[in-house]
Amino acid sequence: MTESSSLADRFAIVEVLTRMFVYTDQKRWDDLLDVVFTEKVDFDGGFGGPVGVRDASDIVGDWRTGLSDLDAVHHQAGNYLIELESDHAAVHADAIAVHLKNDAENGTTRTFIGSYTLGAERTDSGWRVNRFQYHLKAIEGNADLT
Repeated sequence: MTESSSLADRFAIVEVLTRMFVYTDQKRWDDLLDVVFTEKVDFDGGFGGPVGVRDASDIVGDWRTGLSDLDAVHHQAGNYLIELESDHAAVHADAIAVHLKNDAENGTTRTFIGSYTLGAERTDSGWRVNRFQYHLKAIEGNADLT
């Protein structure tokens, strides 16, 4: 692998990870399936629930349901450390996610602070996310948005 292809791959990997967070915030569920995830994802959302290799459509369905009553979601991710080997990448990322529910009586926001162990693989349609593991560090605000 040449250095220029390595840089192009790294850029494409960061791009697909950014799309994952932005598309989730924008509730672009079909785009998550069509552009971001592989068909199967090694998944641990960090809050209980099914862990292991799951259909991307099931994960996105869970997110659609879980985020449906929120007025807004915002992820800010960075600190990407990418270990690239041929057609596979292991990625560390740190992120903050803010959830807003305007009618919550005990505070309208909750903030999750954590890191991710992510994976990506090169497919015929470009780089796609094939691993998603969340590691919660802290929750601030109204954790239950009640």
